[in-house]
Amino acid sequence: MNVIRQSRRLSTECVVAFQFLTRIPMPQVAFEADSLSRAIKFFPLVGLVIGSGAVFLQRMLISHLSRPLIALVILVYLVLITGCFHEDGLADTADGFGGGWTRDQVLLILKDSRIGTYGATALISSLLARYLLLASLPLEHFAAYVISAHVLCRWSSLPLSYFLSPAREQDGQGARVAKLTSLSSLVFGSVFTVAVVAFTLRRSALAPLLLTTLVVVVSGWIYFRRIGGVTGDCFGATNQVAEIAVYFCGVWTI
Repeated sequence: MNVIRQSRRLSTECVVAFQFLTRIPMPQVAFEADSLSRAIKFFPLVGLVIGSGAVFLQRMLISHLSRPLIALVILVYLVLITGCFHEDGLADTADGFGGGWTRDQVLLILKDSRIGTYGATALISSLLARYLLLASLPLEHFAAYVISAHVLCRWSSLPLSYFLSPAREQDGQGARVAKLTSLSSLVFGSVFTVAVVAFTLRRSALAPLLLTTLVVVVSGWIYFRRIGGVTGDCFGATNQVAEIAVYFCGVWTI
C-alpha cells in the first residue's frame, strides 16, 4: 500500500509540474499548499519533454523548410507550449531591476503587469538570440543541445529555490517554492539533469553544465543583493538566460 501511495503521489507531483510550466492538457489533480515545492524536482523532466517536441518538429521540417524558417517554427512552438511563461518573467525582471533603485521599487515594478522599455528590450533580445542560435546550431548536434538546453534551464529553478528565500514572504509564485525545496528534490532533479545532459552531449556536456551553473550563481547573487531573495519572475529570467547560454555552447563548438 505504501508503494502504491508513493507512486500516486509522484504521479500527482509530475502532473503539477507539467500544469505549472506548460499548456499541455493534463488530468485534474488535487492541488495542495506544498504541491509546487514537491513537484519542482520534475521540472527538468518537463524540459526534456518540451525539448524533445522541438527536436521532433525539426526532424519533420528539415526536408521541407530552410533552417531559418525551422528555427522560427520551433521558437513559436516553445512560446506557445509554455504560454510565454518564462518570457513574461524575463520582461518583468528586466523592468524591475533596470528601473528600480531600491528594493521596494524593484518589487513594486515586478508586480506591475505592464512591460516597460527594459522589459521590451530584454524580451526582443531573448527572442532574437534564440532564433539566431537555433538557426545556427550544427545539424548533427541540434537535438543534443536543444534537449540539454531545456532540461538545464528548468533545472535552474531548483538551486535558486533551495538556496534563496522568497523576496515576498507570502505573495507570488516565488514564495511557494523558495526555501521550500527539499534537499532530496534538489538532488533528484540534479542527478536527472546531469544524466540527460551527459547522455545527449557526451564529451561536450561539461561546458553547458558549467555555464548554466554560472548563470544560476550570478543571477542568484544579483537577486539576493538587490531584493534579498527571489520572486517567480526571477525564476523565469534565469530560465531564459540559461537556455540561451546552452545554445551558445552549441554554436561555439562549430
